[in-house]
Amino acid sequence: MTELTEHREQSLTSATEARGLEALISRSTRAGKGPAPVERWNPDFCGDLDMEIRADGTWFYLGTPIGRMPLVQLFSTVLRKDADGKTYLVTPVERVGIRVVDAPFVAVEMDVSGAGDDQVITFRTNVGDVVEAGPGHALRFVDEEATGGLKPYVLV
Repeated sequence: MTELTEHREQSLTSATEARGLEALISRSTRAGKGPAPVERWNPDFCGDLDMEIRADGTWFYLGTPIGRMPLVQLFSTVLRKDADGKTYLVTPVERVGIRVVDAPFVAVEMDVSGAGDDQVITFRTNVGDVVEAGPGHALRFVDEEATGGLKPYVLV
């Protein structure tokens, strides 16, 4: 392979990877929006809500799925898991407990670009967040007894 041909192939690969990532981000409803500063809010605990996030990422209130995605997205912006292991919806004035069966978010799309040490893996969640795995968003794998395989998790 000539040096010119190799350079062209690398350029095409980079352009294709960039388009894939741009497309993933364009499908995000919250791209560029920062999270609420829930870690700085310390309101009183106001009790538990009958709200649950199931393993498939569906949010339920009083046993009924929440069908309005903008409402789910709003709730997801004030979600916090505390040192006690419980998950809360937190505002500056109240903190209420909710149940999470597995994880609060589900990756619905993934983009991989680069290779080796330069590889970047980016995820889009079911609520529209875009997260790049790395030092601030650790990627880990857990043995799943039911299937005998590994289940991936990334910190959002």
